[in-house]
Amino acid sequence: MLKQNGYAQYQNARIMTASPAELTLMLYEGAIKYGNIAVLAMQNKDPAKAHENVVKVEKIIQNFRDTLDKKYPIWEDFEKVYVYLLRRCHEANIAKDSEIMEEVVSHIRSMRDNWKEVMKNVSTDKTNAQAHAKVAGGQRNATGYTMSQSAAMRRTGTL
Repeated sequence: MLKQNGYAQYQNARIMTASPAELTLMLYEGAIKYGNIAVLAMQNKDPAKAHENVVKVEKIIQNFRDTLDKKYPIWEDFEKVYVYLLRRCHEANIAKDSEIMEEVVSHIRSMRDNWKEVMKNVSTDKTNAQAHAKVAGGQRNATGYTMSQSAAMRRTGTL
């Protein structure tokens, strides 16, 4: 019990001190984690556990979709990707099809990897102060969406 409480405190502190870019990365990581759990649950014929974790993935994707900043033209591309991923999650959940869920996880993993690359490039490029502030600071991030730290994590079940 004490170890769990300590871990929960650590996780809460980690979330509350994270930059918007780090929160975005945490959400990608959470979606991958829950997607993998859903895949295993589907393969093990555990529909309740599969459903529970697919719903968590859907909430994270919906959070990304809800926080798109429409002042950046790229928002429409992200919107299409998020709608597609939500549809595929729904299809995987109804059919309890692990292959569909693996596809979703694969796409999220790719998006996470791209996000890591953005974070790395921005952190090493000291000449682009505006981009650095958007990714590392408290403003909207480079892809045009923002996270409310605790609200995003609570809503998706990762807090």
